[in-house]
Amino acid sequence: MGNSAILSDIGLEFIQAFLLALGIGMLLGLERERNPASRAGLRTFGLVTLLGAVCALIAERTGSPWLLPVGLLVVGAMMIAAYHRQPDANDPGTTSVVALLLAFCYGAMVWYGLRTLAVMLAILTTVLLYFKAELQTVSQRLTRRDITSVLQFGVLSLVILPILPDRNFGPYDTLNPAQVWWMVVLISGVGLCGYAALRLVGQRYGAPLLGVLGGLASSTATTLVFARHARATASLTQLALVVILTANLIVLVRLAGVAAIVQPDILPALLPILGSGLLAGLAFVAWAWHRLGRAGALPELELRNPTELGTALTFAAVYAVVLLLSAALSERAGSLGLYAVALVSGLTDVDAITLSSLRLFGQGKLAAGEASTAILIAVLANLLFKLGIVAGVAGRHLALRIVGGFSGVAAGCLAGWFWA
Repeated sequence: MGNSAILSDIGLEFIQAFLLALGIGMLLGLERERNPASRAGLRTFGLVTLLGAVCALIAERTGSPWLLPVGLLVVGAMMIAAYHRQPDANDPGTTSVVALLLAFCYGAMVWYGLRTLAVMLAILTTVLLYFKAELQTVSQRLTRRDITSVLQFGVLSLVILPILPDRNFGPYDTLNPAQVWWMVVLISGVGLCGYAALRLVGQRYGAPLLGVLGGLASSTATTLVFARHARATASLTQLALVVILTANLIVLVRLAGVAAIVQPDILPALLPILGSGLLAGLAFVAWAWHRLGRAGALPELELRNPTELGTALTFAAVYAVVLLLSAALSERAGSLGLYAVALVSGLTDVDAITLSSLRLFGQGKLAAGEASTAILIAVLANLLFKLGIVAGVAGRHLALRIVGGFSGVAAGCLAGWFWA
């Protein structure tokens, strides 16, 4: 009975592995079956993943690891020969060959116990295969400046970050080059996502979406640009109100997301502040958008590339200075010193003081309440600075409308801070 139970368990393991491998292959093959030029479809992909699992099984049981690379070469040679016999000028078959080789590898991964990873990779592969037309459209719409932005972000995150030392330097033992640059990468990545979404989606989905994308890329730039539009064209005042308010609400969402990545332990103290401000601001935006009606054509929103090396270095310098000042003043003057730094730095850049506060909280130098209060002060100072931009650029008419929305956000944040 014992041997029978063992054999039964082994048989169940075989069945699960082979069925999963077959399912992965048929998922890939389903997409390839829709392509008339493809030499492989449902059956071929299903059989290839089964072959990968079988080769892995035999290689493991017989101690013959060479079976896997041989099987992979055979599959590749078979597909290349198929395309060579019936060449297609419009489809050289490279995509199908690579997809079939991946299918073989996924089958082997299933046998070796990497089932979750194999399924995830198979789904991602199918997505890449299926959205060929959309990916081509995106590629064609990218300009040289857009590609430069992606490459610059690659330099920031994959070239500079790995070579920086990951240890503390300087006074108060607060400056860590790798940590400082990781914050640069994080903020640049958020800005790049907003910039890319704005470039790809365009301005055709209305003012709220334009405010969301502009807020992700740069709330300050969005505020300035639409204040100028409101000054130049009086009919755009209500539109500018919606876009500017939305962009500055996204700042709260962005700060919550950054905190969740950098120091999730602070969220219980920080989310009531940001969430209350967001809800209050959303009510005002909904009212303003309802009054806007159909805005018609939206003005262009041109933003600066958020991944330029000069921009990254400037942010790194600002972040390092704010971090040092926060550590020094919080040690010498207590929380009041930190709040003073938050007030001054938050006027122009809420990200630097937020990241500095999160860093000090992570080092145990700040309590959650102190860090959250510093971030609140920075947010309020930043709203005051944006209001000054609107008043100085667009004039009193738009500024009076913005005051209502910003006051609602500030009141919501303060209420959340009071009850937190």
